[in-house]
Amino acid sequence: MFKDRIEAGKRLADTLASLGPFENPIVLALPRGGVPVAQKIAQRLGAPLDVIIVRKLGAPFNDEFAIGALVEGNPERVVLNEEAIYRLGVDRAYLDRVVAKEREELHRRQRLYRGQENPLENLAGKTVILVDDGVATGYTMKAALAAIREQHPARIVVAVPVAPRDILPELRRLADEVVVLELPEPFWAVGAHYERFDQTSDEEVIEALNRRT
Repeated sequence: MFKDRIEAGKRLADTLASLGPFENPIVLALPRGGVPVAQKIAQRLGAPLDVIIVRKLGAPFNDEFAIGALVEGNPERVVLNEEAIYRLGVDRAYLDRVVAKEREELHRRQRLYRGQENPLENLAGKTVILVDDGVATGYTMKAALAAIREQHPARIVVAVPVAPRDILPELRRLADEVVVLELPEPFWAVGAHYERFDQTSDEEVIEALNRRT
């Protein structure tokens, strides 16, 4: 159990610092909740901080359940949970609508957080430390990893405070190293493992990025 994202970030930073040093590191956060965690890591490692914007594609009648994810890039990438889509009977028209809706929000955050800059264009040869406040289904993380891998980084490290144990094999397949502080069983939801899990605001993200190393 973590007090809040700040404490989780400090604890994760301590663990990562013990595994370093990392060659030519950059810390990429999944906004918005991953940013306060990643900020502490970037400060501890003396690494630049940026975001990679991924939008969850929510299921009909339950948008908290991921049937896929949309990740920024050129081109943008859609990763689908084909098993869930089949099981829920999700049709192409619904998928097209939810992708269009999340693409609009993705573009809004791109403009708001960093204008025309694109961190994915400058990852070749770097150690990318990909951070979120936790992993549940893993679809947003997997979409981000796929986009990052295409940019030929030297190494990818996934760092999260909490995740379900059964997601680890897939994350280890997609990343070079995975650092998770807590693997609770049973795993209910990311927020259940924080005493305080307020929504991170756009303003907090912008402030963190303006103070990047």
